[in-house]
Order: sequence, then C-alpha cells, then structure tokens
Amino acid sequence: MVKVYLLLFAGLILLFISGKYLVDSSVAVSRRLKIPRMIIGLTVVAFGTSAPELLVSLQAAFSGYPEIAIGNVVGSNISNILLVLAITAIIYPIPVPASSIKRDWPVLMLVSVVLFFFSMNGSISRLEGAILVTLLAGYILMSVLLSRGAERPGSNAEEGPVMKWWVAGVLFLGSCVGLAIGADLLVDNVSLIAEEVGLSKRVVSITMVAVGTSIPELATSVIAAFKKETEISVGNIIGSNIMNILSVLGLTSLVSPIKVSKEIAGFDIPWMLGITALMLLLMLPAARSRITRWEGSLMCIIYLLYIYFLF
Repeated sequence: MVKVYLLLFAGLILLFISGKYLVDSSVAVSRRLKIPRMIIGLTVVAFGTSAPELLVSLQAAFSGYPEIAIGNVVGSNISNILLVLAITAIIYPIPVPASSIKRDWPVLMLVSVVLFFFSMNGSISRLEGAILVTLLAGYILMSVLLSRGAERPGSNAEEGPVMKWWVAGVLFLGSCVGLAIGADLLVDNVSLIAEEVGLSKRVVSITMVAVGTSIPELATSVIAAFKKETEISVGNIIGSNIMNILSVLGLTSLVSPIKVSKEIAGFDIPWMLGITALMLLLMLPAARSRITRWEGSLMCIIYLLYIYFLF
C-alpha cells in the first residue's frame, strides 16, 4: 500500500511540474509569434493551468470512473475558494478588483448554475459539453473585447530572452507526456486507495484529487501572498473555476459523456453553488474591497464542515 501512495504522490508531482512547463513553453511560442500578452493570458495560460484537471478528468472518463471525472472539477472549484483563497487571505488580505465583481463572478455563477441543471438528469451529454465549450468561446471573446485597449504598446516585450523554438517544442511535448503519465498514475492509484480504505471514488476525488490538482493555484497564490502581491488572486481563482467547468467538463463530455451520481448532483454541486455565492458576499462591501484574514479563517472552517458532511 505504501507503493500506491508513493505512486499517487509521484503523479501529483508530475502533474504540477508538467503543468508549469506546459504553460512556460506555450507562452514562449506565443511570444515568438508576437501574440499580445492579454490573449496569451486568456487562452494559453488559462488552458495550461487547467491542463492537470483536464487530463485527470479525461483519464477518469476513459477508465470508467465518472465520479473522479466530475468530482475532480467540483472539488477543485470548492477547494480553490475555501482553501486557496482562504489561505492566501490569512497570509495577506486580498484586494478585490471591480472587474471581479462586475464581470468575472457573474460568469462563474452563471456557468455553475448551468452545470447544476445539466447534472440533474444524471449525466453531462456531448450536446451539453458542446454548449459548455461554446460558452467558453463566448467568455474568452467577451474578455478580449472588454480588455481591448487596456494593454500598453510594447507590453508584449517582457524582460529576459525568449525561449528558443526547439527548447519550447521539447518542453511542450515533454510536458504533454508528463501530464498524461501523471494523470494515469493519479487516477489508477486513487481508485486503489478508495477500495483499500473503503471510501467512495467520489469522496476521494473531491478531497485528495481535487486538492492535488489545485496545488499549482495554491503555490502561486501563497508565494504572491508572502510577497504581498495578492491583487490578482481573486481574478485567477475565478478564472480557474470558470475554466474547470467550461473547458475541463466541456471537453471531457465531448469525448466521453460523464455520468453524474445523485450525491454529486444533489449535494456537492449545490455546495459549490453556495460557496460561489458566499464569495460574492465576502467581496461586496465597497468600503473595504478586500477579503480579510478573519474571512479567510471563516472559509477554512466552512471547508472543514464540508469535509465532515462528506463522511
């Protein structure tokens, strides 16, 4: 059993490292092609940071473990808010930009409600997956149009040399292989652990898998918090959660329709909706426009309550 846990840990590490190099190499290629930084952020980086969740969900769907496929996304969205955002706020209070309240949060709430209705019939079909991917394209287009003119001339020229083509290509291919192997290790060994300890795959995917695939967001946010540079944390978390629903579940269900258990549809997704609504309440007070340490502590307590009710 020790070997299983070691392989699970190896899978998580491989996902983390491969995801990082996928983003780095993709951004390097985009810069070589003179693509504006705004477009890189909305597409290349956004998809790259969601790659671990996508590969895990695809692998789970192909392996016949639908609970892991959707539990990974729902659990990741919950932990992004109640753990990543909370821990970041505890380290250093998080300023909330107006765009997060006016534009990004309503989109997250909308797609979360859409997911809730799609899950009510017990599955997410290919047609529903196509709708999610269409909404993703609309969100990216809306973000590009609303952000037009915000980028300074010459802002695409970042400091430091641009990665060579062949280096970017090798890193990109290597990271794709690493993500595939990491996802395979994670899904297979999580299934073994669930059977060994007598827990459902749903519970393990919503806790262990979801927190594991949220490690990149947690690492980035914690480092930013220690540097007292938390301004982008809210936008990053909201964007990540939107991508998890629209790209990860959308693309996965296009490839293989996802069965949704009654527990996930009737308990976990409503929790995700409630937590997303709570996020707005924490961001709303215009006089502060920040998520404080005590609010971060409150979110951690709510996460512990959620885990308690899971068992």
